[in-house]
Amino acid sequence: MKEKPVIIYHWSVKYNNWTFGLAATGQGLCRVLQPHEPLQVLEHWAARNFPASLLVRDEHRLTPYAAQFEEYFTGSRKIFDLPLDLHGTAFQLSVWKALLQIPYGITKTYSEIASQISRPAAVRAVGAANGANPIPIVAPCHRVIGKNGLLTGYRGGLEVKKELLALEGITGISS
Repeated sequence: MKEKPVIIYHWSVKYNNWTFGLAATGQGLCRVLQPHEPLQVLEHWAARNFPASLLVRDEHRLTPYAAQFEEYFTGSRKIFDLPLDLHGTAFQLSVWKALLQIPYGITKTYSEIASQISRPAAVRAVGAANGANPIPIVAPCHRVIGKNGLLTGYRGGLEVKKELLALEGITGISS
């Protein structure tokens, strides 16, 4: 029996000189593209996570998602309350759930996340799961810093990470 295709709707939201891509299924937000990531990144990700997917550009369907991002970028939204459609390993999902619990304007270390998910020795695996986070900003992987208090890798680039932290009032962290 042929699998019914999953429709993934996509649109974008702008902040300063950056454009973030948003993608959602009928279940919820499934992917956020960083400013430097082209649509092909979404296409490859969708093919891997939703093999029978169709990508449909649809501003109307993504308006509620874009509105919350715009509110975040203007400082009027501290918590996202969007439906989510996350796909990953059990370990990745546990890390992403921990990211969703980091409050606005607060940073945590990879070690703290590893301890929070009861895997204190899995610091590097937490870093890998953090890097694979499909919904940055909503699951705020930009709020995770190195144990030494320094900025560490971010799929969007350290400039974007630093700007997002500054938007939340976190300054003085260097790379």
